[in-house]
Amino acid sequence: QLQASGGGLVETGGSLRLSCAASGRTAGMGWFRQAPGTEREFVAAIHWSRGSTYYAEFVKGRFTISGDKAKNTVALQMNSLKPEDTAVYFCAADLRGRIVYYPARGSSYHYWGQGTLVTVSS
Repeated sequence: QLQASGGGLVETGGSLRLSCAASGRTAGMGWFRQAPGTEREFVAAIHWSRGSTYYAEFVKGRFTISGDKAKNTVALQMNSLKPEDTAVYFCAADLRGRIVYYPARGSSYHYWGQGTLVTVSS
């Protein structure tokens, strides 16, 4: 199971930090988001053993993914938020290390959290 938290309402240019904890061991974890009327899209991911991080182009330089391998927790620090970042953010867990090859594919992940809403006001 995955439990995400940290969403909320913030003004343009503000920051939020999302957190997610997995109940068991994972090979890596990631974040996706889905805005109303759009498809789910990849945001960022981290592979534990390689220490590799992956980002969607539209968040590079603004968002940072980090985590604790031993605790199977992942965080997403979001800075310089824009109204277009408004979405429900989902954390996901990869049990087999697929995200090394396909971090942006939803099929690389085995479990998904319930989502946490981030709203950025203009």
